[in-house]
Amino acid sequence: MRGKIKIIDIYTTKQFIQMIIFGLIAFILIFILVDLMENLDDFIDQRVSLSVILKYYLYFSPEIIKLTLPVAVLLSCLFTTGRMSNLNELTAIKVAGVSLYRFMMPFLIVSFMLSLISVYFNGWVVPKTNKKKFNLERVYMRKHLESWGKYNIYIQDSYTRLLSIGYFDDELNTAHRVDIQDFDPKDVTIMVARYIAPSMKWDSLRDNWLLVNCTLHKFDQSSDFIEKIDTFNIGRLNFKPIDIKRKQMKPDEMNIDEMREFIKDQIRSGNDPSRWLTDYHLKFAFPFSNFIVVLFGVALASRKKRAGLAMEFGISLLIAFLYFIFMKISTSFGYAGIIHPFISAWLANIAFLIAGIIVILKVRK
Repeated sequence: MRGKIKIIDIYTTKQFIQMIIFGLIAFILIFILVDLMENLDDFIDQRVSLSVILKYYLYFSPEIIKLTLPVAVLLSCLFTTGRMSNLNELTAIKVAGVSLYRFMMPFLIVSFMLSLISVYFNGWVVPKTNKKKFNLERVYMRKHLESWGKYNIYIQDSYTRLLSIGYFDDELNTAHRVDIQDFDPKDVTIMVARYIAPSMKWDSLRDNWLLVNCTLHKFDQSSDFIEKIDTFNIGRLNFKPIDIKRKQMKPDEMNIDEMREFIKDQIRSGNDPSRWLTDYHLKFAFPFSNFIVVLFGVALASRKKRAGLAMEFGISLLIAFLYFIFMKISTSFGYAGIIHPFISAWLANIAFLIAGIIVILKVRK
């Protein structure tokens, strides 16, 4: 009996993985064709070479895999189980004494392993390729320039310190047209000092910033003090050049480590990190949708029916659409700080996991 179960596990696992690969290839091709039609005018207007276009879609592919893997897993589960049900293979397995729960084990194990792999893939690989993709868009297609702004940068370094930078040179790690304002900790409406400098350079040896040709203003209740200083050591600020670059990046361009450090900087500066915390927890939560959709796939396809691949594909898209809608709604509450970021990121998974368990229990009965 154990030998027969092992053969069944190998058979279903092979069919399941093959369909996942097929689904991913199909989705990647569809996404690329749709995106190519949308961006064709931009490619032509900007005279983008074929090699750059190929490189662009090579960097775009990991993002497509990230978004479509849960749909591919669900479609594969529906098709594999539905095919076995229509060919009476599932009936024969049940007659042999194998329960539906035991039949699901290969699907659950493979999907759980995919979820764990996706945490790393979505958390580190996809941000790296997204960064390169966005860079190609900025250079060759003139897109997302507003997200990579080097001009008019405002930073709340701490509860009592504000900075404004007119322009930041990320090659020389030099800020230009710098204005730093310090406020009284007891009353943040009262300014106690102001530093104005045409430039501020990063001292990599001491890990601090140097104001060049600084004009220092100090204020108190009785008088004002003004002093000109050629090179003024402002001390250790709560950011480095890499942090300025990071502030201009999108969440999709940050890996898990970069986002964690960025959130720490936001908290240290007194800013509300709810939006970033939600995106951070979402990098862990979203991959496990691959595991949850298996419950729906086995439950919906385990009963014999005449519906073909078109119906299976339609069901996959419907469930995926409902999941994405629920996830968007829950994350929007996390962004607004209405729900804790961790709960908002995992709420869709929790809701669909409960729904999946209910569906599979009803089918079992």
